[in-house]
Amino acid sequence: MAIALEEAHKALEHGDVPVGAVLVKDQSVIGRGHNRREADKDPSAHAEILALKMAGAAHGDWRLANTALYVTLEPCPMCACALVQARVARLVYGADDPDLGAAGSLLNLLQFPGFKHQVRVTGGIRAKDSEALLRTFFRERRHEHEST
Repeated sequence: MAIALEEAHKALEHGDVPVGAVLVKDQSVIGRGHNRREADKDPSAHAEILALKMAGAAHGDWRLANTALYVTLEPCPMCACALVQARVARLVYGADDPDLGAAGSLLNLLQFPGFKHQVRVTGGIRAKDSEALLRTFFRERRHEHEST
């Protein structure tokens, strides 16, 4: 999770919501990413999606079985379904997302009964670190908008 938090800090450099993700297989990082929606002008440039893309290219296959994704914020529905599609075995996340969380907070797409693949979920790992980073980002953003 420490590497995912490092990735989250990188998102701040270009004004993106500080979310970072790392995909691990056999204790080695095979993919990493941080939010780049603002930088790339791409609504799908979430940390999880970028980590999956990097891992798929490095692994030579879109099937990422026996991997674990560590991400600082609970995945949204788009990212949760991408984890299912990629056959990721496990998700470990930091902060809950009560607004868009699709790993149990709002809904649970990772263990949806109709899907053939289920992802094991562990939440709340270094949640306070992730929450603090997000809180600071949004506080500063509100302050900027109030100043203009």
